[in-house]
Amino acid sequence: MRTDFDIANNYKVLPTIFRADFNNSATINANQAWSLFFTAGRDDAALGYNPEVGQFFNNILIAVVGSFVVGTFLYPLF
Repeated sequence: MRTDFDIANNYKVLPTIFRADFNNSATINANQAWSLFFTAGRDDAALGYNPEVGQFFNNILIAVVGSFVVGTFLYPLF
């Protein structure tokens, strides 16, 4: 099997966050943070460049945590 896809050796081992060219300590948006989380630090653009995707995952996380907090207060009532 022959492929023409070649990745440089220094990019095979290192996660994105440890590369010198990542973003030089610049702030990242929620979309990049979730991309790094889902890919275990390998790719900061896995979810694309639409900021609504990152906000969607933030809202899901807030809803899950909020439902557990409310559930812990309501559980003793039943």
